[in-house]
Amino acid sequence: MQSTQWIVASLVAACVSFPALPKSPVDGSLLNRIADQGFNHGEVVETAQYLADRIGGRMTNSPAMRTAEQWTQGRFKAWGLKNVRAEGYDFGRGWWIESSRVRMLTPRVLELRAIPIAWTPPTHGAIAAPVIVAPMRTEKDFADWKGKLSGKIVLVSWPAPLAEDLEAPFHRLDDASLAKYDRFKEPNYDPELDRKSVDRLLFRRRLDDFLAGEGAVAAATMSRSAVRLVHGEGYSYQVGMSPKLPQVELSSEDYRRIARLARQGEVKLEIDSNVHYEDADHHAYNIFADLPGKDAKAGYVMAGAHLDSWVAGDGAADNGVGSAIVMEAARILAAVGVQPRRTIRFVLWSGEEQGLIGSAAFIQQHLAHRPLPKDPEVAALGPYFGPPTYPLELLPGYRDLVGYFNVDNGSGKFRGIYAEGNFAAIPILKEWLAPFSSLGGAAVVAEPTGSTDHQMMSEIGLPAFQFVQDPLDYASTTHHTDADTFDHLRPDDIRQAAVIMATVLLDAANAETPLPGKPVPTQPSVTDPFQYKEPSRPQ
Repeated sequence: MQSTQWIVASLVAACVSFPALPKSPVDGSLLNRIADQGFNHGEVVETAQYLADRIGGRMTNSPAMRTAEQWTQGRFKAWGLKNVRAEGYDFGRGWWIESSRVRMLTPRVLELRAIPIAWTPPTHGAIAAPVIVAPMRTEKDFADWKGKLSGKIVLVSWPAPLAEDLEAPFHRLDDASLAKYDRFKEPNYDPELDRKSVDRLLFRRRLDDFLAGEGAVAAATMSRSAVRLVHGEGYSYQVGMSPKLPQVELSSEDYRRIARLARQGEVKLEIDSNVHYEDADHHAYNIFADLPGKDAKAGYVMAGAHLDSWVAGDGAADNGVGSAIVMEAARILAAVGVQPRRTIRFVLWSGEEQGLIGSAAFIQQHLAHRPLPKDPEVAALGPYFGPPTYPLELLPGYRDLVGYFNVDNGSGKFRGIYAEGNFAAIPILKEWLAPFSSLGGAAVVAEPTGSTDHQMMSEIGLPAFQFVQDPLDYASTTHHTDADTFDHLRPDDIRQAAVIMATVLLDAANAETPLPGKPVPTQPSVTDPFQYKEPSRPQ
């Protein structure tokens, strides 16, 4: 096996032997020191392991998240970062699982794979009741089950048959796969599609009200994954909006078994959900740390990842590893003693899993305001779930953020950057990533990506980007599941990612000209004003 030092030396040689290395704000000597610090003296693996194994799943405002908030600030301070701080915003209740157990009692005794759904109430001891399989997708379905649910544990998901999965559960991107990402997708503005996602969220609350009003004792849903994976995702975190009924998610295999048995006779389940709410502080906190720049008027660049996770697993791939990469980039740059022109700011977001709430709060506090939706129910869901509103009001701090780089797609190595429709930034990003061609990390692709904390910054015109990563088993296995543990991380990949992150940040901080942004958005026209909507199909 080759030594790490030999590998680094080879990589550095490959970097400096290009016939015409593009100009970069980071000189070759400093690039070599960053690589040496990250590959030979790195701490990113230990940081990721501590977050996953010792602290574990970090639901926003849970005791574990409070521990993570304190620990990460302590690490930033120990590495010499400045202005380390927690910035609060109104979020809602904390919630955590102490223990849970779900058993089938009849027609035979069987332990079931299940998890309480986040922010649902405890059972206050074991409750046992017969089940009824009553799939409901819209409020129109309520009429079919009225008067039939009293005293029952209601299985509300349709027991969909097992689908054939023809894709490999673990894979890396090859050149052909990366090329598919480099295709710009034109925007598609359709307010009716935005409304459908809002209606799905509102239906969850109305379903809970209906079940409680009918006298049901608990509800169960079916996991969307196979191989006995469970998730436990829930979104009723706001004060005064907690569900009325205990709710659990069953593995798809156990759910189908119960549904089959229920067609033949009575099935009785026992649920013991020992969960807790935390109400001492309804504020959630984003964690910030700075590497101060020499020019206070030049603005700042920022790297971010979300520190919060779901509770089913340890939040290793989503997104403890992203947080560890951001922290390691901070440690590397502090360790090599850089003095950037612009301040480099590092942020660990909270509330991402409930709809990018932490980064949205930062935007609201420092960058720009959007009008609230006119529908108060939609406004209560947060800015991620409702359609964008206009006009945009820019705050004085808007122009200060001259580049944001996010990581949140598991532990796969960096393969490049999504350009997010920022055509003017593409040649600049290609220059900055060129030294990492031998590491497989130099692609700049046109396709935008969403569902993480750079999204709303890009949507208000700022130069905000997400790194492209090898998928590994993120989508197939670990994403939001109880399998999200340290074992699924790849140490070599995350060391590579931290080195690239640190270098790109320094490029952006030292560039003579800031990264170009996009136009400040205004109300778009409907993309297809002549489209007929497909009629609703019978349930």
